[in-house]
Amino acid sequence: MFDHVSISVPSIERSRLFYINIMKALSIPLVGESSVWLGFGERANKEQPLLSYLSILESDECSSDYKRHLCFKAKDREEVNAFYKAGLANGGKCDGEVGLRENYHSHYYACFLKDPAGNRIEVVCHQ
Repeated sequence: MFDHVSISVPSIERSRLFYINIMKALSIPLVGESSVWLGFGERANKEQPLLSYLSILESDECSSDYKRHLCFKAKDREEVNAFYKAGLANGGKCDGEVGLRENYHSHYYACFLKDPAGNRIEVVCHQ
């Protein structure tokens, strides 16, 4: 559905290890970075139009909003577990422990974290 998405954080330095490690848990490569920006995934092109890209941008006007929510897909439940562990070990806070969420469907295995800036980040495996 999305070609690319950008979110903001008040400090890249404070969020750097969180994002690098949760993305590594999902096998999503870091493809660029600077003192005010991180880029993950791959930009779509003519040959591969279904690729996706995420930018994390430093912004003085970043604000926390509980309704802001990003959800990543995991290929298996082990990736969900690794994402959760990596997030907690790198400045994230639990916003919903790893487990089944059968109110969505019987195989919805997910967890929720808040990044160091307060953005709500989820990962789900549908299998």
